[in-house]
Amino acid sequence: MTAPSNHNQDSTQRRKGVARTAWIVGIIAIAIYVGFILSGVLGAA
Repeated sequence: MTAPSNHNQDSTQRRKGVARTAWIVGIIAIAIYVGFILSGVLGAA
């Protein structure tokens, strides 16, 4: 059987990976949002 500390370390690494992925997806979504707003503002001018 695996040691409990090894499981906790794996869980922590997985949580960090999920958090990093969430930040990356969020930044991309904000970039797209800002791009649409800028295109609307610059297109209206």
